[in-house]
Amino acid sequence: MFKKIVFLILISFLVSTVGYAAEETATQRSLDATWVMTATIIVFLMHAGFVALEIGFTRSKNALSILMKNVLTISILPILYLFFGFALMYGSSAFGLIGTDGFFLLGYDTDLSFFIFQAVFAATCASILSGAVAERIKLSSYLIAAIAMGIFIYPVIGHWTWGGGWLAELGFIDFAGSSVLHLAAAIGAAIMAMALGGRIGKYSKGKVNAIPAHNIPLGAIGVFILWWGWFGFNGGSALAADPDLVPLIITNTFMASCAGVIAAALYCMYRFKRIDATLTLNGALGGLVGITAGADSFTMFGSLFTGFIAGIILVESVQIIDQRLKIDDPVGAIAVHGVCGVWGTMAIAFFSTDVGLLHGGALAQVWIQLLGVIIITLWVTITMGGLVIAMKAFGSIRVPREVEIEGLDIAEHGGMAYNLHGDIMEPTGPVQMDIKGSFNLADRLNSLGKTVPGEQRQT
Repeated sequence: MFKKIVFLILISFLVSTVGYAAEETATQRSLDATWVMTATIIVFLMHAGFVALEIGFTRSKNALSILMKNVLTISILPILYLFFGFALMYGSSAFGLIGTDGFFLLGYDTDLSFFIFQAVFAATCASILSGAVAERIKLSSYLIAAIAMGIFIYPVIGHWTWGGGWLAELGFIDFAGSSVLHLAAAIGAAIMAMALGGRIGKYSKGKVNAIPAHNIPLGAIGVFILWWGWFGFNGGSALAADPDLVPLIITNTFMASCAGVIAAALYCMYRFKRIDATLTLNGALGGLVGITAGADSFTMFGSLFTGFIAGIILVESVQIIDQRLKIDDPVGAIAVHGVCGVWGTMAIAFFSTDVGLLHGGALAQVWIQLLGVIIITLWVTITMGGLVIAMKAFGSIRVPREVEIEGLDIAEHGGMAYNLHGDIMEPTGPVQMDIKGSFNLADRLNSLGKTVPGEQRQT
């Protein structure tokens, strides 16, 4: 009898242990999915940050144009990524070069939290193009470039690094995308900006003329939204609610961004004898891009140093790109995402606690990181350059001169972001503004069959 009792106790203990383990696994899966979905929502809101930053740092006559580019990007890219991009990035690998299955998510049996997180990442990559080409690109040309970036150019790089491709096998490391996403987007933006040329009046008679932003506070709000969004961008890239890893990632992200602001402000004071607002704000973004590659493996001091250096090179690279290379980038996207992306990727070889030289790593990691930067740069240059050549063969990718002078809002969207004529009153009624067309769609609809000031009656 005693043996039977002992046997039953052992069996019950074994059953309860197995049940507890299964319950613990299910709970952990639920926590992981919840964290990744929360991070997805946070990253999604970064597009509001892009809108505010780009509108604030450019001129009011192009605000609707920028708004619509970003709204269409976040609406179109996730659908096309569902159809094609995700499969190219995470499908079964063909020689470590490209994914070959999972199109339309057919046969994909992993939880959807991973897919939707990657979808908003792809849209974010495409959105980076918008600011660098603002105020002179046709909407159709931008959308073609953004779609190519989001569902082909970026997913192929992602397969090489995060999808088990050849760069990952070599040992290349980029945790959340300093090069895979940010550098790639910046190179694409630079190719497009060079093909477009500078805005009217930007470069004339050997001079570089500043084109003032119309609303710096709005741009600052955009920076703060992006800053907040980066906690989901980097933190969500852990792909699990790891109680040790996620706090480290978010702390490193915050420390680097703070250091980027301080460095940019101090360097502006040294360089220009004053603290420039736009460069200091972009210093936060430079620090964020810089830490993105190593947020999971840097110490806090490594993060501070990485962000501080990013803030300095951000200020200097903006000047070089604008003054010497004469690439007109209204928001500084090429410097923020490109130059700081290169620095963050290379910083892995020095500050990563896993492979960095300062933590006992091998010198070979420096060359592996450099190879990744070069390969990504070449890939985007060839693919985006070829796309630009093809688009220009079918017509101009830039709006006509008169449209650029008037503002893209009226020509492309039939209105203006700021309804100024409603606030300017005379005893006899609103002042008639001397522009072609009315201010918004409501006015246009209400005036059907009538002659609108500045327009000929449509027949």
